[in-house]
Amino acid sequence: MSTPLQEGFPWLDGASHEDMRRAVGALYRVHSLLGAITDPDALLVRISEESRTVASAEAASVMLYDAETDELYFQVALGDSGDQDALKREVRLKMGQGIAGLAAQTRRAVSVPDVTKDPRFFSDADAASRFQTRSLLAVPMMDRDRLIGVLEVVNKVGGDAFSEMDEHVMAMFSNVAATAMVNARLIGQQIRNERLAAIGEAIAGLTHHIKNIITGLGSSTELIQMALDRENTEMALRTWPVLKRNVARMSCFVQDMLAFAKPRVPVRRPADLSALVRDAAQSVKDALTARNAALELDLEGVSGPVSVDEDGIFRCLLNLLQNAVEALPETGGRVSVTASVTPCGALEILVADNGPGVPPEIRKNLFQPFFSTKGGRGTGLGLATSEKIVKEHGGSLVLAPSVSGACFRMLVPDAAVKSEDRE
Repeated sequence: MSTPLQEGFPWLDGASHEDMRRAVGALYRVHSLLGAITDPDALLVRISEESRTVASAEAASVMLYDAETDELYFQVALGDSGDQDALKREVRLKMGQGIAGLAAQTRRAVSVPDVTKDPRFFSDADAASRFQTRSLLAVPMMDRDRLIGVLEVVNKVGGDAFSEMDEHVMAMFSNVAATAMVNARLIGQQIRNERLAAIGEAIAGLTHHIKNIITGLGSSTELIQMALDRENTEMALRTWPVLKRNVARMSCFVQDMLAFAKPRVPVRRPADLSALVRDAAQSVKDALTARNAALELDLEGVSGPVSVDEDGIFRCLLNLLQNAVEALPETGGRVSVTASVTPCGALEILVADNGPGVPPEIRKNLFQPFFSTKGGRGTGLGLATSEKIVKEHGGSLVLAPSVSGACFRMLVPDAAVKSEDRE
């Protein structure tokens, strides 16, 4: 009496209960992998492993089709013996060449019980891998009418030929493998398109920012040259701060680009945090003065040196202070910096302002590279670079809750300096 499973799959007639259980179990596992594994190579390896198991084969492989050369090449080759890497390096099959090439050309499964009696067998693959093939089953991987590749199982354990059930199960596996490759290629193309779009947008933003700085530099130098020609010292002195600001903007831009582009391990040394904060504050002094704004420093929570990468933390502080100053209202602006060392030895720095704050709809993008709300005045690299530097310290940089304005919280772990480590 046939089972419901055999009625649905007539090719299971004559199969033992154990064979059916093994086939259905393998199919279930392979289909579950389709959504669980997004890496196509990893998925093809797992499909090859399941193919070996369910077909009781010594080896299995996946060959992919190269449409440009009209050839098949080994993407995955699994076996307990032989040089499988040599297959991937050295062997390519033309359409119709070998058993796999024949399966690809005819779009049909090809089973060979004894390759020594079949002249179509491509023996160069065995020569390259130093593996001896006895029996072989090759099944095309198809996406509708489009060839994706070929799934192979080699050498039935026990010396038998591959069965009809093996052929049908491999056909199902090949469909899953083809679907996986098509999905992976679509996802890969989408990612590439998104990256190109992001790169184009970033280049446009950076170019605009550089153009603005160059315009400022050009105007300043022309005015200074005019003042020199007229021997007008007062005019030159009025223009000089504008030139300095634009040079500083270019310097900050270059430093942010370098800090963001290069992964680096922080070089921690005992540093004077008070001096570090005051140096950063000095860098924004002119901007504060121009806005008639106040800067409040509370450094009483740090009594001694802290272990940080001094250049990196200075860069973070400067970016946070520049953002804070630019967010200030026209009158009554105030920026505060509060630093302390927590009981667990972490350095905590809060940089707050009394500006309009950060709207909820843009908070999720604050630390994204090239995201800016400043139009042509911003690169969108300041916060992204600062977060990267703090993360390289093993810490975090977040937008902290604030009653008014914005408050950024920098936390750097293991910053407390032991007395014996102080210089």
